[in-house]
Amino acid sequence: MQHSSKPRGAASRLVIRNLGLVLTGDIARPVADADMIVIENGLIAAVGRQSAIGIGSAGAVIDAKGSAIMPGMIDNHSHPVMGDWTPRQNQLGWIESTLHGGVTTLVSAGEVHVPGRPGDVVGVKALAITAQRAFSRFSPLGMKVLAGALILEKGLEERDFEELAAAGVTLVGEFGLGAVKDGPTGRKMIEWARRNGMTSMTHTGGHSIPGSARIGSETVLEVDADVAAHLNGGPTSLPEAELRLICEKSPRYLEIVHNGNMRAALFVLNVIREIGAFDRLVLGTDGPAGSGVQPLGMLRLVTMLASLGDVPPEVAICFATGNVARMRGLKDRGRIAEGLAADLVFIDQAMGGAGEGVLDAMTLGNMPGIGMILVDGVQRIGRSRNTPPSIIVPEFQAA
Repeated sequence: MQHSSKPRGAASRLVIRNLGLVLTGDIARPVADADMIVIENGLIAAVGRQSAIGIGSAGAVIDAKGSAIMPGMIDNHSHPVMGDWTPRQNQLGWIESTLHGGVTTLVSAGEVHVPGRPGDVVGVKALAITAQRAFSRFSPLGMKVLAGALILEKGLEERDFEELAAAGVTLVGEFGLGAVKDGPTGRKMIEWARRNGMTSMTHTGGHSIPGSARIGSETVLEVDADVAAHLNGGPTSLPEAELRLICEKSPRYLEIVHNGNMRAALFVLNVIREIGAFDRLVLGTDGPAGSGVQPLGMLRLVTMLASLGDVPPEVAICFATGNVARMRGLKDRGRIAEGLAADLVFIDQAMGGAGEGVLDAMTLGNMPGIGMILVDGVQRIGRSRNTPPSIIVPEFQAA
């Protein structure tokens, strides 16, 4: 099946066999000793060797033909608005196109680009609830969009966070994008959010859009959000001394994004390596942005960190999958493990490039090609229209 966006109906039991490599997304064990995955009702039921599992009564079979497989990536830092449209570039279809880049979940860092975005308490609460409700019912090509990230504005009280949590809002957008920009107020609101089960983030770096602020290391550490967003700049990074201070002093998660300063990204990566905190590194795109829409942003970032940052590709993939899921409390996705959602991306070395196999090619700086993507066990695409063509293209076979 080539370049198709039509979903293929999920069988009650789907068997994936002849896998060449199973990249788990679990930083404690990035590669599984497995060549088969069994999916039942959209969930991973078994991962292991065919010799031990057996085909059984499969409703459908995918022959991976030696392709590698990884969890669908989770973009920890996106800025959706409404529908599959971004006003930053006046572009339609960017979410669907992003799924073609191997991302199966987008996490909102705030619907900050909404034209005429409200800045009052009633308005920001209404925006968060509306976005959460809308995207919980709207999944372009099967993309899971976690939206409704509250933008912190003056006048919010703890009861507002309680009300939002009761309404299903689980996210706080980047501290510093709204009118609240001082450390003490930010810390108080982040504590309210944490008590109500919301995950949070703080802008890190220079001004990103009109009305935003420079948020330096002192404020980042004082606010103490769950993740220091785009440490490599969104898009302008802090001086290296401040970046090092955040990495060494913060106990929270640390983020590198595609739409940032790549020199700073490698500096941050090396500091995180020095302090032994790869389990707290998460990735995002910080898009759509002024630099455009990057459907391959997550895949490019993983490949750049692997090739320029001397990180094994299978570990770099964990930064974009299992680490993000753990930070966001998403216990149902982000890894290839029994009981989790079958959000799976088949990857292989791209045609015509350097390297011996997909991991070697990534180490040399070439993105893999995507041959198929499943969301909840349903085929959403065949060979990606955005990546270079993969050498191997998995196919469905008769059971």
